[in-house]
Amino acid sequence: MMTFNKLIKSWLLILLSLGFTACSMPHFSQEDNADTGTDGSRSASQLLSRARSSLKAGNYEEAIKNYETLEARYPLGRFAQQSLLETAYAYYKAEEEDTALDTIDRFKRIYPRSPIMDYALYLRGLVNFNRGKSILDKVFPRSFSDLDNVRQKEAFHDFSQLINRFPNSKYTPDARQRLQHLRNSLAKSEVNVAKYYMRRGAYLAAFNRAEYTIKHYQGSPAVIDALKIKIEASKALGKPELAAATLRVLKLNFPAEAVKYGK
Repeated sequence: MMTFNKLIKSWLLILLSLGFTACSMPHFSQEDNADTGTDGSRSASQLLSRARSSLKAGNYEEAIKNYETLEARYPLGRFAQQSLLETAYAYYKAEEEDTALDTIDRFKRIYPRSPIMDYALYLRGLVNFNRGKSILDKVFPRSFSDLDNVRQKEAFHDFSQLINRFPNSKYTPDARQRLQHLRNSLAKSEVNVAKYYMRRGAYLAAFNRAEYTIKHYQGSPAVIDALKIKIEASKALGKPELAAATLRVLKLNFPAEAVKYGK
């Protein structure tokens, strides 16, 4: 029986779809001479075609069934790689993120030199990037303690790996945009935690969070606030020299923001 959460989730997803989604399923090459079962079973190309038709129609369960049948019957065939990766895409579209990630990781282990590895990294980034952005999360938001950045950091790593390994991939431009979004989001989150620590009087923890933000998220607007927190935390910790040094950095890079600290 469908659980209450799944029922609500299914109903809500009919109404609207939010957040970034994959640009499209990858278009793999199709060989003219398809694998055909010697026992009269459906050929690999037929299974692939049926799976793709189901996927396009939004029938993800049926698509996954055909992809998995294809992989089981033709594990060494020409379509094995693309079938496995498209299975991951189908799980992603069905919002079964954990299974999608597991499938992508299996693809990476089995086909480490695959010519479509760039899409595998891109898809892995997308899955992590979109975690927690469904309508269910909007209607039933999680508590502050649940709002960690593990998945965002994983997406950051996936997109970074794609950009470094495949700078000329057709997926790289989109990955760069998402990477900047993640950089800003993660930096802002770190600063918010640092502000929380400051309010609680945990100045060393606030200093460390600010320092981490400055070091790892250069180029993010949140770096300005991180520098300010580092100045205030240094003063509270009895480190005036460190506060002065950080203020010089703020004045050098963001002079307008340093006005409130005087000369």
